[in-house]
Amino acid sequence: AMGVFVAIDKKYHGLIPKRELHKDYSLGDIVEVRVINVREDGKLDLSLREKAYLQMDIDAEMILEKLKYLDGVLYLNDNSSADDIKLQLNISKKAFKRAVGTLLKSGKIEFTDDGIKLKEENA
Repeated sequence: AMGVFVAIDKKYHGLIPKRELHKDYSLGDIVEVRVINVREDGKLDLSLREKAYLQMDIDAEMILEKLKYLDGVLYLNDNSSADDIKLQLNISKKAFKRAVGTLLKSGKIEFTDDGIKLKEENA
C-alpha cells in the first residue's frame, strides 16, 4: 500500500506515505498533519511529524520516558539497525540519532557499551 489517503476540509486530497505511519488509522479518524509537498495535480503529500527541529524535542522526551519505564537503560545506539530502532521506538534511525544527540548535549543520558542509559540524577 502507498499509505493513507486523507480528505482535508472536505476540499483537498492528500496522502500520508506508508513510511510516515506509526499506528493504524480507521475511517473517520481526525489527524493533524503538515503539508510537505504539493503535487502538479494539486494533491498533497502529508506528514504526521513536526519539522525535524520541533520533532527532535518530542522524540527526545519520548526516549526519556521509555528510559524511565525501562529502569534507565535502552539497548539501542548509533550502531543499532534502523529496523530495531523502528521496532522499539517507532521512529527512524535519523530521528533517533537527533533525539539522542539532544539528550547527550543536555546531560540527561550517556552511552554505554551496548546502548544508552539515564544519568543518575535523571533516573
